[in-house]
Amino acid sequence: MVLAEPAGRGDQFEETDVYLRTAEAAKILRVSGKTVSRWAKDGKIPHVITLGGHRRFPETAVRRLADRLSIEATNESSDGATLDSL
Repeated sequence: MVLAEPAGRGDQFEETDVYLRTAEAAKILRVSGKTVSRWAKDGKIPHVITLGGHRRFPETAVRRLADRLSIEATNESSDGATLDSL
């Protein structure tokens, strides 16, 4: 169990959520760890801050975002549109 406080978007997370480290979230999202950290800082991806000051990301939220980005990328390649900002 991660002892942390919610940060970003004011989301409340289930105590049963699995939390990912930045590198784990980045791998699922197919972006760099710095991008994930920037998205968290900008409030674009929900996260918690551990007592040690590290960010952790709820796996369910990361996977939903990855699915959404995948759908947007598919739509972009089929109709020439650009990805909207998060």
